[in-house]
Amino acid sequence: INAEYMGCFYVRFLKYYIMEETEGSVYPIAILIDELKNEDIQLRVNSLKRLSIIAKALGTERTRSELIPYLQSSIDDEDDVLLVMAEELGKMVPYVGGSQHASCLLEPLETLCNAEESCVRDRAVLSLNTIAQQMHPDQLQASFLAMVRRLAAHEWGASRSSACSLLSSLYSSLPGSQKTELCQLFSKLCKDEEPMVRRAACSNIKNLASSLKDRALVTQICIPPFVQHSQDEQDSVRLLSVENCIPLAAALDSPDLVGQHIIPVVRNFCTDRSWRVRYMLCSNFSAICSALGKGVAQREMIQYFASLAADPEAEVRTSLACQVFDFCKLLEVEQIISNVLPTVRELVNDQSQHVRAALAGVIMNVSTLLGCECTIQNLLPLFLTLLNDEFPEVRLNVISKLEEVNRVIGVESLSKSLLPAVVNLAEDKQWRVRLAIINEVPLLAAQLGIEFFNEELSQLCMSWLSDKVFEIRQATAEILRKLAVAFGPDWVSRVLVPRLLTLSKSTNYLYRMTLLYTFQELSTVVEPDIIEKDFLPTLVEMSHDPVPNIRFVCCKVMAALKPKIASSAVNSFMRPTLTKLHDDSDVDVRYFAGQALAIC
Repeated sequence: INAEYMGCFYVRFLKYYIMEETEGSVYPIAILIDELKNEDIQLRVNSLKRLSIIAKALGTERTRSELIPYLQSSIDDEDDVLLVMAEELGKMVPYVGGSQHASCLLEPLETLCNAEESCVRDRAVLSLNTIAQQMHPDQLQASFLAMVRRLAAHEWGASRSSACSLLSSLYSSLPGSQKTELCQLFSKLCKDEEPMVRRAACSNIKNLASSLKDRALVTQICIPPFVQHSQDEQDSVRLLSVENCIPLAAALDSPDLVGQHIIPVVRNFCTDRSWRVRYMLCSNFSAICSALGKGVAQREMIQYFASLAADPEAEVRTSLACQVFDFCKLLEVEQIISNVLPTVRELVNDQSQHVRAALAGVIMNVSTLLGCECTIQNLLPLFLTLLNDEFPEVRLNVISKLEEVNRVIGVESLSKSLLPAVVNLAEDKQWRVRLAIINEVPLLAAQLGIEFFNEELSQLCMSWLSDKVFEIRQATAEILRKLAVAFGPDWVSRVLVPRLLTLSKSTNYLYRMTLLYTFQELSTVVEPDIIEKDFLPTLVEMSHDPVPNIRFVCCKVMAALKPKIASSAVNSFMRPTLTKLHDDSDVDVRYFAGQALAIC
């Protein structure tokens, strides 16, 4: 239906486009009205999405005099339609005659700012702010400011909340007296009886502060409502006020003013009665501490870090645990060891698995701040505790950060302290944990060396080829390819291949198939003589396997190996084997054998 509709629309539009002005001048409006009245919401939405095309065909004057008034009269519609209308009106400035006529777009958007659905209001506000950037200051001082006044005085709270989001666009373009009026208007909205309006005002304090560009004005206009919102009876207002600490501290740009106005508010947030406010504070803890300054973080915020880490709500502790590394970057090493690590030790043994998982994701990075000796002495015991955690996500997060620790303490210390625990995890009952260990093997192997790998990890890698989970076997084949590149052809022929070939005798056909896939992975990096000497004879032998799946995978692997070997090996090994398989009793084997023969 949509395709037919689109085709019909463009045919009619093109017909209009080539018609004389006197014959079809109202035709696009007729099309728009027709589709806007359609019972199908999607058709009405599609019609509005082509608003600019119709406006361009009508011309600027008729768009202002006919199209925009019609849209104003059509606003009583579904939210999906109004959302698109609000978006498209923000793009209409060029089609109504430019910035000097942009004020004609304000009326429908003002109506949309009164809509019941918040997403429609937000979209209308965004379009109004876009239009405001293109309007002349005289227009802003007249029509735009008048619209904001009407919204701010509207009896419905949703309209007043829309006005809060429009003030910052006006401020820089207004003369002194109107700026004062605007600030008074904002102050009134900040004290509105509706929590919805106070939330909107709170969310826009930072935008107004950036428009003021003067710390005295910021102190006079933005700080009083900021303090008021931080003490609001509604926690939904207070938690929004938490985010204002950072931009207001930047706008004040004075340690004395920050200490006078921002720090007391932050202290209150740390002990707020609502866990949602404390959660929001913890989510922004490092950024707020950075905005307050290193000195404040080192002198005062450490104690609040410890108190929040003992918060009764697990969500608060989880949020704070994510901030450990970033907070530590603001401190001296001695402070981290004496003040932060005791708190971290409590979090390592937290009763909530989510807290421990969040901590495991960042604690390894703290080693880069402490150095080798302090990491071995203070952090390694915590790493080992987390590696042995009963919750899989905790172990995964630690394993994924092993590289960070290795850079600090070195291979020798890593192998002595953490590697035994890592090896134990290689047999973890959770396959995702085993997979995470597999992904770390190339890094460990490259840094530990061939000898250590052969002694400690090679047998472990081979055991993964016989894992019950396919993803583990597949990942191991890919890891062996990377190891072949790192250790070279001598290691492949001397160590890897003999162990691989034992899989060809496995009683489980899935493990035998894994060997074939491993051959295919290795063929992209090993020398041709290894393929001809070791891989091909095994493939020929496995082509007699009683399981059809093995036989047709042999065909596919041979086709993949063909470009890597000499034509003599193709003629002596591949072609005779594939010819025989082409007459196999299984239809799939015959098919893949035929495809491989076509290549060979």
